[in-house]
Amino acid sequence: MLDWLWQPFAEFSFMRRALLGGVALALSAGPLGVFLLLRRMSLMGDAMAHGILPGTALAFYLFGLNLLALLCGGLLAGLGMALLANGISRATGLREDASLAALYPLALALGVLLLSVAGRQVDLLHLLFGSALAVDQRTLVIMLALSGLTLIVLKLIYAMLVLDSLDPRFLRSVSRWGACAQPVFLCLVVLNLLVGFQAIGALMVLGLLLLPAAAARLCSVRLRVLLLLAALLGALSVWLGLLLSFYALLPSGPCIVLIAGLLFLVCLVLGSHGGLLRGRRLSMPL
Repeated sequence: MLDWLWQPFAEFSFMRRALLGGVALALSAGPLGVFLLLRRMSLMGDAMAHGILPGTALAFYLFGLNLLALLCGGLLAGLGMALLANGISRATGLREDASLAALYPLALALGVLLLSVAGRQVDLLHLLFGSALAVDQRTLVIMLALSGLTLIVLKLIYAMLVLDSLDPRFLRSVSRWGACAQPVFLCLVVLNLLVGFQAIGALMVLGLLLLPAAAARLCSVRLRVLLLLAALLGALSVWLGLLLSFYALLPSGPCIVLIAGLLFLVCLVLGSHGGLLRGRRLSMPL
């Protein structure tokens, strides 16, 4: 009776590639999302997701479908968006979240215009909303490699990242490498957003980054448990989202994010730490 849960993945290679790539992305994006919430950088993640688009569009215009050029263009644009917002905030006194809210619609509009100038060689809907079912062997290898790299780097900078999130001044007083935690973390976020474009899409990838993390936060206050729960909830979202997409003949990216949103709502109601039925307040500033 439960054959429908795994039959599409057993029968079709494109479904297996989509599942492996999506789960790999979820395993690395979930922990990153937890740290984005912990550091109160959710809006910055949104801005970087939109800020990547002009960089990838310009790289496509100049170099065509060159994967390395697209990655470099998106990385520079995403980090540039974060630095620009920070610079505006420091120069004008405007809050950083207000700067980001003003910049990311401009970045999205600029990216769409650049893609229009580049011609009709790129399916704009595919770029914005993604198609996990179109993940090829090369993209799968890149997604698996990046997921492994992200987890390794997170393990290496874990202690610094936790201290930088809670007390950055103390970290800089005890370690000369403390200032590296923020830029390394931002690079990991941008790289995962870039790779997520293929499977989830430019407008959808942020959902896989933040929704499992927010759902996990409603179920625990222990950081290591949060990281594991976010990764597992993201992987479950990918699996169920692909099944919904396959059987209902719907776009895969929105289906994955929809399932992640439903899991968040379940945790919002039943979660043991902040769930509506539990009535407990959050004890960590996430």
